[in-house]
Amino acid sequence: MTDIIIQGINGRMGRVLCELIAGRQDCRVVAGVDICPGSGDIPVFSSFEEVNIPADVLIDFSSAAATDKAVDYCVAHGLPCVICTTGLSEETLQKLEEASKKVAVFRSANMSLGVNLLIELAKKAVDLLGLDYDIEIVERHHHNKLDAPSGTALMIADELNKEAGGIYHYVYDRHEVRQKRDPHEIGLSAIRGGSIVGDHDILFCGPDEVITLSHSAYSRTVFANGAVNAAVFLAGKGPGHYTMDDLLKEKV
Repeated sequence: MTDIIIQGINGRMGRVLCELIAGRQDCRVVAGVDICPGSGDIPVFSSFEEVNIPADVLIDFSSAAATDKAVDYCVAHGLPCVICTTGLSEETLQKLEEASKKVAVFRSANMSLGVNLLIELAKKAVDLLGLDYDIEIVERHHHNKLDAPSGTALMIADELNKEAGGIYHYVYDRHEVRQKRDPHEIGLSAIRGGSIVGDHDILFCGPDEVITLSHSAYSRTVFANGAVNAAVFLAGKGPGHYTMDDLLKEKV
């Protein structure tokens, strides 16, 4: 049985996590950390300084500002952590890298199995199509999402650029660009509206044809399920930086 602490337990994703974990036999939520008070049988603390319940792993689904505190707590208590929060600063990313030398850190900009499969398919397209096809990434999310482009869109771009040997640069906004498109660029566009959970399209635009790879999330459960699987996977692991690739390899 894997005992889990959730930071952001009273948020939208936190509630989905609790519902999902309640239906599993291999893990349970033993505590939560959230600035918003909640009700129920699970103890919720307003800060990490108050937490006095042992656990096997922490899941962070909170805000970029709160993630730093989660990392500090995990390092101080030797606790593996699954970081699901996006829009992290370079300073926080560096802190995670340093933390991974002391504890197990699992981080992915998107916890969905489908999104990670989408990236693998897109990497094969990059290898086959090369610079003859322009790459555009379009992401759509609900109107409450703060960061743009999404962490997933940036993850996709980074993975494709790495697959191509780092030949691309990113263009986020074209309204002031008055020039022919550079073949060494990846365009990223963000749409915010309504209650869209998360859509990502990768367009390979070539001579006389467009190839589109798409992923649509219809509920937050796909992300929660990936986070819980990551937590169970990470419990008991030694220091290191783990990703969805490590989890997928274990499943194969």
